[in-house]
Amino acid sequence: MGYVAVKGGTFAIEESLKRIQYERVKQRKVLDVDKIESGMRGLVDQVMSESGLYSETLAALAIKQAEGNPEEAVFLLRAYRSTLPRKHYSRTVVTEQMLAERRISASFKDIPGGQILGASTDYSHRLLDFDLIGETEAAVSEWLYEFEQEAGAGEETPDQDIDLTRLPKVLDYLRKEGLLANCPADEREPDDVTRKSLTFPASRSQKLQILTRGQTGAVTSLAYAVIRAYGAIHPTVGELRVGQLPVYIGNPLKPSEDGDEAYYMGDIKVTEVEMLIPATVEREKGRKELEFEIGYGLCYGQNETKAIAMGILDKTLEKGDQTIPTQNEEFVLYHIDSVESTGFISHLKMPHYVTFQSKLNDVRKTKQVQSEKA
Repeated sequence: MGYVAVKGGTFAIEESLKRIQYERVKQRKVLDVDKIESGMRGLVDQVMSESGLYSETLAALAIKQAEGNPEEAVFLLRAYRSTLPRKHYSRTVVTEQMLAERRISASFKDIPGGQILGASTDYSHRLLDFDLIGETEAAVSEWLYEFEQEAGAGEETPDQDIDLTRLPKVLDYLRKEGLLANCPADEREPDDVTRKSLTFPASRSQKLQILTRGQTGAVTSLAYAVIRAYGAIHPTVGELRVGQLPVYIGNPLKPSEDGDEAYYMGDIKVTEVEMLIPATVEREKGRKELEFEIGYGLCYGQNETKAIAMGILDKTLEKGDQTIPTQNEEFVLYHIDSVESTGFISHLKMPHYVTFQSKLNDVRKTKQVQSEKA
């Protein structure tokens, strides 16, 4: 039996791979990568975030190859990422320089620069739009023309003078009142979880990397568990931003901290969230005060739910109560990675003939012993 399996295994695998190709094209329709990139923005952003590689085109290609399965697409993109050389390290990205296309606060109604709703489904009816079934490129072009004409003819408002790349941080106003502690700059070089295995206790940079690369559903579920009781915090969104962040690298031939010597590499679209969490702080002589702490979340693309959930878990993991699952960093960080979790679950489909035979023999022996006693 073992010999037959070895002899026929290669042919069976090749035929299985052909069947995958057949299932993808059997309806004789081909999904263009550029159409996936332009029409599946949410899925593309999710795959980029979980794979840790910013490339909308490559994410769209992975989605096509994976037939829309996000876990498989992330696996493909991470595998490709591991083959790429690392030529440079970017300068520290300053999120205050983000060109914001969406910026809201759930904590304050009136914020400097105003609430910028941008593109979001938060304000839409969750009803199926059956008109999309018959949507054509001609109709889309006509709608875009009318939209651009309307935008170009819009009346001027006082907000048009606001520099969207210099929007002040909402939380700075709480700091000025002494309600929010200042965050000291951490000059240590960040740990890189893609080059060095995760260790415990994990550093903050390790936690944030694992969280931003975590499976969106898993991160969201654990954050929801925190709010429900497993961690017992109820945060508020201090500020949420979606926009383009400029990325610079230093001059490789003339290392310098001078910004004028940096090279502009391009923009990446990100979602950034700063969560406000009430906390009791003990001062001198046992005096206790209430102030706010921050939970931070940032991920590629527009993925607001994940960024908020990331901010919740960021703060929860700082508490470090090992008896509460959502505060146990090993429990959280090891189980939210989509490649690790789906890979291990999927490997159960692979042959386990030898180990199962051992288990089977144990079961038979116990049955035999029990029957003899009877």
